[in-house]
Amino acid sequence: MSSIATLESWFEKTPKVLVALSGGVDSCLVAFLSRRFLGKTFAPAVISVSASLKKRDLLIARKFCNKYDIHLEEISGQEINDEKYLSNPVNRCFYCKSSLYISLRSMIDNGNYSGYTIINGNNLSDTGDYRPGLKAASDYSARSPLIECKIKKVEIRRLAKSFNLFVWNKPASPCLSSRFPYGERITLAKLRQVEQAEDYLISLGYLDSRVRYYGDMARIEVASNQVAKLKTDMPVLSKLFRDIGFSKCEVDEEGLVSGKLNRIII
Repeated sequence: MSSIATLESWFEKTPKVLVALSGGVDSCLVAFLSRRFLGKTFAPAVISVSASLKKRDLLIARKFCNKYDIHLEEISGQEINDEKYLSNPVNRCFYCKSSLYISLRSMIDNGNYSGYTIINGNNLSDTGDYRPGLKAASDYSARSPLIECKIKKVEIRRLAKSFNLFVWNKPASPCLSSRFPYGERITLAKLRQVEQAEDYLISLGYLDSRVRYYGDMARIEVASNQVAKLKTDMPVLSKLFRDIGFSKCEVDEEGLVSGKLNRIII
């Protein structure tokens, strides 16, 4: 059975869903297929407009839902008010996702979406990394059709491209909180500082990049084939970064590695 047929069968057994949308290719594909298989009324998407969500991803989510006629609800993310999240422990993602699922569960329990199932864009490739958010999903009965149908990232991009979804090749875009070493306290000001720094990188053509926060020092990760170019751009970037509060910045010679800060715990 093809991946699409497997997913269609999954949705046939789950006729009303509330899609946790992030603006990334995984959750966008899930939102698109939910709308395709179940119709607009029974497949609304919900995005948490939180401090850790990049503005670029919010705009992409809005554009995506408008283009593909998906009903989008925007809710106010509350993790910034949770001391457990702000202290940035190794399971920080659990508290962030718990905040999201509590809000979605409330939308179901208050009657607006009675009988709906919370679903997300987690895929089979995610299960090989340290992902405390998966436990939060389990705790709040959120389901992952891409995991349940055994679909990995490479297949997700292939499917998204086959449907001409404009996000099919969008680089992975984990939340801004992932830029901070565990134990480094998270604040709204720090999140905005990192986002502004990454916006500078994108403006210079580093579409897949991270700015890791180490106090007054920023460590920059870009795709390995762009490390040499980054070094030539450092004089310009150093000035831009100083203007937003980083007195020092350095190139990560290894290049971009998703989840690099998890190495201390895996």
